[in-house]
Amino acid sequence: MLTCFKSYDVRGTVGVDLDASIAARIGRAFARVTAAREVVLGRDARDTSPMLLDAVARGLMDEGVQVIDIGLCGTEEVYFATEHFGADGGMMITASHNPVGDNGIKMVRAGARPISRASGLAEMAALVEADAFGPALGGGSRRSADPRADYVARVMSFVDPGTLGAAKVLVNAGNGAAGPTFDALAGALAQAGAALQFERMHHDPDPAFPNGIPNPLLQENRPVTGDAVRAHRADLGVAWDGDFDRCFLFDETGAFVDGEYVVGLLAAAVLSKDPGAAIVHDPRVQWNTQSIVAAQGGRAVASPTGHALMKERMRAEDAAYGGEMSAHHYFRDFMYCDSGMIPWLLVLAHMADTGKPLSALVAGMRAAHPSSGEINFRLADPAAAVAAVEADYGPKARDTDRLDGLSLSFGDWRLNLRQSNTEAMLRLNIEARGDAALVAEKVAEVSALIRRAGSAA
Repeated sequence: MLTCFKSYDVRGTVGVDLDASIAARIGRAFARVTAAREVVLGRDARDTSPMLLDAVARGLMDEGVQVIDIGLCGTEEVYFATEHFGADGGMMITASHNPVGDNGIKMVRAGARPISRASGLAEMAALVEADAFGPALGGGSRRSADPRADYVARVMSFVDPGTLGAAKVLVNAGNGAAGPTFDALAGALAQAGAALQFERMHHDPDPAFPNGIPNPLLQENRPVTGDAVRAHRADLGVAWDGDFDRCFLFDETGAFVDGEYVVGLLAAAVLSKDPGAAIVHDPRVQWNTQSIVAAQGGRAVASPTGHALMKERMRAEDAAYGGEMSAHHYFRDFMYCDSGMIPWLLVLAHMADTGKPLSALVAGMRAAHPSSGEINFRLADPAAAVAAVEADYGPKARDTDRLDGLSLSFGDWRLNLRQSNTEAMLRLNIEARGDAALVAEKVAEVSALIRRAGSAA
């Protein structure tokens, strides 16, 4: 039984869940399910990625597909190249922030439209499991291409480089795939008149990840970037995960900027250029975003968490921007896809427009809408914990919704409780209106109930 097919992609330990044979079959299955005749392939910096890319390419070519190999890149470069070349699909070999022994495949259809279990991934899994493809059809081919300059031009179209100011930016690529792409972007920005200064750390791609797996979402991984921001007296810190489809921001004091406030910053930046636009957000922590969007005349639209669901809602609403607190940021003018390079440029532009340092911009949001950050509970019985929270707090709630997990609103505070799809784990977020002490009080109260009812594992 295959274990590498997940809800939105393929992931697993190489040699256990995923190998060259499985990867080749995935290539064949992708071609059959999507009827693709031309497919973009890219890969991250892991040592198993070239091998898996070659295997996927063989599978595609066995089905008569013309493969466009763009080599080492970020996931968003595969998204871009799929649209740029008018290809029928794109496949990125990456395990992003997973352990060093893992790898995987992210896939899109023509126009960089996402593929999920409900829209083709389940069919692919069945084909790969059956392994009844028959003889190779032949007629496929493989060529190398480098769309990076065009990708950089698309990213730069979101800002006016000459107005970004003379900020100093500390960037931490985490020895993932971001370094070479960032260098191309930085060079183009300088050529276009940007006066930015950059300090680079852990910049070169290295499959051994000598400084640890790049996952700045983990609290223990944040100090290295924050300390470097302070040491270099930078105005902004940026850190990426392995395939840089997520970026994480640090203010000039080295403090980490929580994801929901980055969503608010980007909503403000986008609406300043596109008044009245729709802004899509996830429902875990939402009051800050909704307040900013309302103040700037935009239209806030909630969507369940998950890239395929967010992108689908953005297309339906023709939203200019969509953001998740987990650091995925989606842009209408970037194929409705997520990017790790566009957000920090937009935040720099917003800082220049307002004349305020990032710490001041965030402080106002944090004071108006304090939140707990996501709290994870590993439980023996998550469902019992959810039922207990609903039974205790539901009757007191002014509003209940189940768009994504259980959300209960009480006027001055709000909670969202979501059960993991893959683990016996619950994720809790609590926010309030201008009362950080209330957040702390409710976190302690609700957490105690969750642990009691779920019998913490």
